[in-house]
Amino acid sequence: MRLPVDPQYLAAPALPDVLPPRKVRGRTMLFVYRHPAIAIGGVLLGLIVLVAVLAPYLFTVDPTALAPAKRTRAPSALYWFGTDMLGRDIYSRVVYGARVSLLVGFAVSAVSSVAGIAIGLSAGFIRPVDTVVMRVMDGLMSIPSILLAIAFMALLGASVPNVVITVSIAEIPRVSRLVRGVVLSLREQPYVEAAIASGTSIPKIIWRHILPNTLAPIIVQATFVCASAMLTEATLSFIGAGTPPNIPSWGNIMSEGRTLWQVKPFIVFFPAMFLSITVLAVNMLGDGLRDALDPRLAKRI
Repeated sequence: MRLPVDPQYLAAPALPDVLPPRKVRGRTMLFVYRHPAIAIGGVLLGLIVLVAVLAPYLFTVDPTALAPAKRTRAPSALYWFGTDMLGRDIYSRVVYGARVSLLVGFAVSAVSSVAGIAIGLSAGFIRPVDTVVMRVMDGLMSIPSILLAIAFMALLGASVPNVVITVSIAEIPRVSRLVRGVVLSLREQPYVEAAIASGTSIPKIIWRHILPNTLAPIIVQATFVCASAMLTEATLSFIGAGTPPNIPSWGNIMSEGRTLWQVKPFIVFFPAMFLSITVLAVNMLGDGLRDALDPRLAKRI
């Protein structure tokens, strides 16, 4: 026997498929209120990325064009950031230099994260691999990263790809040790022990149970690796062991202007300011993601 249907139920309006714009804005503002570091860091980093992508359209000129008659001009309406010792426009060089720093930072973060995940997962589940590989990682970590980067750059030569390879080698041990520590704690969890007892293969356990639980700390670590890579690239370029002099980068600009720092400080000030803002944005984004992804610190929105 079919039960009667309430007419009011049939007349009730259907639930909307999406939230109204007012509720979406409210949830967005609530997220910004609870995680201001993510919002501020994301906005600053997004602006720097936008500047790097739109560099040819931001009233720039050829950053390598020489004009000896216009050298060391102070900032003005014609030269916003002034000119350097060879008459090159510092504003154009700083804007184009953002491409090098961001490229190195993002590339090193991606390479070191992928390699660190592979090494950390292998070391956490395979004891012979752990004994050999992690001792190598400990040896690399015992050497200061900047000295290790200088040594590799002396062997490989100055170029942007070599900077990415060199800095990645210096950052991989830190990521791999983080992943290994997370894997060692996860493999003792009951659901992992149950999967092992049921005969599930090691690759399937890693893919289904271990890897998803390592993504949160890896994402946070990747942001700090990105900031560290940009600082290391600027340091290498500053001492002449990073990107070639013909490629504008923030480290090269500061290196070229250090001899005139006392009389023409603007040559060093503007690239240093952009580097500081970018690193600050990445670190703020990493701190905010750490608080948001940590279940002990996260707040429900």
